[in-house]
Amino acid sequence: MYMNTTTISRSEFESRIQKFQANIKNAGLDACLVHGTESEAANVRYLSEYWPTFETAGLLVPAEGAPVLLVGTESDLYGARRSVIKNVEKMLEYRESAEPDAPGMTFLNYRELIAKYIPGGVKKLGIVGWAITSLPVYTSLKEQLPGVELVKADMTLWPLRYVKTEAELACMRRAFEISEIAVEAILNEIKPGMTELQVTGIAQREIYKHGGEYEGHALYCFCGEATSNAICRPSHNKITANEIIQINIGARVSGYSSSVGIPFSIGKLPERKKRLVEFGLEAHQKTMEMLSAGKPAGQIVKEYEAWVHERGFSQYLLYGPCHAIGMMEVERPWMESTSEYLLQENMTFQVDTFFYEPDFGLRWENGIIIKEGGIEMMSSKFMKMVEL
Repeated sequence: MYMNTTTISRSEFESRIQKFQANIKNAGLDACLVHGTESEAANVRYLSEYWPTFETAGLLVPAEGAPVLLVGTESDLYGARRSVIKNVEKMLEYRESAEPDAPGMTFLNYRELIAKYIPGGVKKLGIVGWAITSLPVYTSLKEQLPGVELVKADMTLWPLRYVKTEAELACMRRAFEISEIAVEAILNEIKPGMTELQVTGIAQREIYKHGGEYEGHALYCFCGEATSNAICRPSHNKITANEIIQINIGARVSGYSSSVGIPFSIGKLPERKKRLVEFGLEAHQKTMEMLSAGKPAGQIVKEYEAWVHERGFSQYLLYGPCHAIGMMEVERPWMESTSEYLLQENMTFQVDTFFYEPDFGLRWENGIIIKEGGIEMMSSKFMKMVEL
């Protein structure tokens, strides 16, 4: 590896592989095959620092022995130069979705891959990234390794990502700092008549200007009725005065995401809309008061939902109140009423407060780190009602 892409040390990557291999053994598996895409690279990048472009990627990690990075037709040099993984192999299953034939190139198949790197063979192969593993990968595994049992094995890796190290937290704090710079630029420059896309472009400029490697998620700005969408994309619709404008802006630093979400307006909001925005902020702050290490996640959700109901706003609630954040802006563990885990120190979450009516909605969103007795906020600059 000699591309300057991360502040995470090589020794931390090596520790991740070792912990992952221990989990593979404990699960009774011979190896795991980890899958990643350009948009959902987190599992592969967490273990290798490799981030595919156009193609997908895999990582074969035996219970014992050296891991192997698997790339498509064009990425062998890129993989070797970016990844901390020494072994890199090209395979057709990881080529672009346009499926080039790549005449003249040579590739391993899965049978040959196992024979080369796991001479003792594989009886049980865990699949990590089950929800995004492609059909070409799955069908090739079934055809080329007919005697091998394929097992959903996401839980061999996911828990390693729940509690962040100090190096990871440093990346996230910086990502949130950049996000707040971008939000401030939007508030300084936005004007009625600009399109939602033009406003989003202000944020993109600031993210790259201040050292972000990419957006932390699909950035958005939308105005008026579109704000009732829980998730959406910006459009050519124009910003208008006296209407809710929703932005969610996130930078990515060394693979780690962030997001700052605020509803605001240019000019005064109608009282009906202002009332729900202000309650949303109160609910946002209430959620943060509930969070600390050792608390059951499911209990927090039930208490939050009960509080919203008592205040008379449950008809405006779609979901909430938190989801984890790290290498993906939304990642495990979710915080839901069915959750059975305890919050641990240095888990990281987005406090994600969304309320809506048919013609408008709002989202307050900020990042926090779980601590003993409370939280550390990674973003807090814009936790106030803004009417420009």
